[in-house]
Amino acid sequence: MTERQVVVVGYDGAELLDLACVTTTLAAANRLGAEPRYATRVATPGGRPARCGSGLSLDGCRSLERLRGPLDTLLVTGGYGHQAAAAHPLIVGHVRRLARESRRIASVCTGATVLAAAGLLDGRRATTHWSYAAELAAAYPAVEVDPVPIYIRDGAVSTAAGVTSALDLTLAFIAEDHGPELARSVARSLVTYLQRPGNQAQMSMFVATGAPRHDVVRRVADHVAGHLAEDLGTAALAAVAGVGERHLTRLFGEHLGRTPARYVRDARLEAAAQLLTGTALPVARVAARCGFRSAETLRQAFTARYAVSPSGFRSAVQRQGSAG
Repeated sequence: MTERQVVVVGYDGAELLDLACVTTTLAAANRLGAEPRYATRVATPGGRPARCGSGLSLDGCRSLERLRGPLDTLLVTGGYGHQAAAAHPLIVGHVRRLARESRRIASVCTGATVLAAAGLLDGRRATTHWSYAAELAAAYPAVEVDPVPIYIRDGAVSTAAGVTSALDLTLAFIAEDHGPELARSVARSLVTYLQRPGNQAQMSMFVATGAPRHDVVRRVADHVAGHLAEDLGTAALAAVAGVGERHLTRLFGEHLGRTPARYVRDARLEAAAQLLTGTALPVARVAARCGFRSAETLRQAFTARYAVSPSGFRSAVQRQGSAG
């Protein structure tokens, strides 16, 4: 292979930062010795300039219709124009065609909507910007939408959460293609953190949507945050709220989109991740502080959620911090 052919699909209303995080990062890899080099092209319908959401126009685009494979990577950018792009037969059809001729397929942010419209996410786990996750899940029920991670890699298809997470995903591609040393060099040249794990949350669950508007739900959520090591079963939480268990479960589903038990588990795991990276506490102490019965119970829950053990997660973050 003389070059790695990369096509980034743009459209009117695309987010320029989504696109630039990919193209600039790959260009940096080329400058720092990537071999084979990345040959990156931006493609739009008819090769017309893409009018980005910021008001700037991106010139020098290739015609999406005229591109042919084989490609190394096909990536669809996100932006406020994603719904129109997903409804555009030409864009969707040619994305589907080029995907068949690509080693790797990806999207950034709401670009996942275009991949979904092309049927490329059916039966797969995928992410998008957290504020559009419910919309994506409702429109494409065959897609398993997870709004939490900054990116997800499911086989040959990858989806990134939005905007700067495109940089994280692109660094992961560079590490896969050329090894971690080049990826670290690129990250240093861009003065960025190398590299956030893909399973890192887009945003803390405690701030992602602000305080719940419903008084009962807000009171219970505050209680959970301040009493992670205590009994937080649904019966105990219902007693705190002064309502029945079924009523509390209904309120949590309506206002937080999850059951009380799921909310408690997520809160405990997030707190555990913060303690693992922000303190030197032994894993057993972390487990106790966060309400897990033992280090093994924490390990099982943590591995199921983040696909890495607590000690592995701590070590990975420490290595990334020292590499920067």
